[in-house]
Amino acid sequence: MGLSNLKQLVDFKPSSTSATQPLSINQQCQLLSINRSSLYYTPRTNVRKDKIKSHITKVFEQIPIYGEKKVHQQLLEDGYKVSLNTVARYRQALGLKAVLAVKQVNTAIPIKAHKNTVISFEVFGINHANQVWSTDITYIKIAGGMVYMAAIIDWHSKAVLSHRISNTMDSQLVMSVLNDALEKYPHPEIFNTDQGSQYTSEVQTKRPQKLGITISM
Repeated sequence: MGLSNLKQLVDFKPSSTSATQPLSINQQCQLLSINRSSLYYTPRTNVRKDKIKSHITKVFEQIPIYGEKKVHQQLLEDGYKVSLNTVARYRQALGLKAVLAVKQVNTAIPIKAHKNTVISFEVFGINHANQVWSTDITYIKIAGGMVYMAAIIDWHSKAVLSHRISNTMDSQLVMSVLNDALEKYPHPEIFNTDQGSQYTSEVQTKRPQKLGITISM
């Protein structure tokens, strides 16, 4: 019988109404050949495992489209030393699967009147965080339909700076996710987007321009 099963046999509150003298906890441990200290010991591995599983769940709730590799990378960045195989095993045990995300196609209508700025990033050179931000809209298939997710990503660190999910794809969705990132992080030099109307609208481009941010498309 394993230690965990033996520990369950120990009566921590022996009945005083018994006809015989109740056994003390020490006596019970001697009869079961187990150390009393083991009754109160919680393996550190279990505590660590629970913390990792909890963080994996947190990452999934925040960014459901992340697969095992991206979740693993996020855990490493957050200070958790864990292998990719362990992340995969824990995700399977938790029943977590990345939500299928498909790039939105042919739904963004460019505004021809908007002046485009095209920057070659290979020539420009990206060597630090908050130098260039990139954003786009992805649609996520769910039961009964789909939702839209807009995200702001730092080109240098590849970190997701902010994201939001909505039932509709409009400039308000993009504006809200951009405002979130601008409030949390130093402003970038360049804001790179596609040429859809959600990004080229006057509302969307006005604030970055006021902050001296170059808009690239």
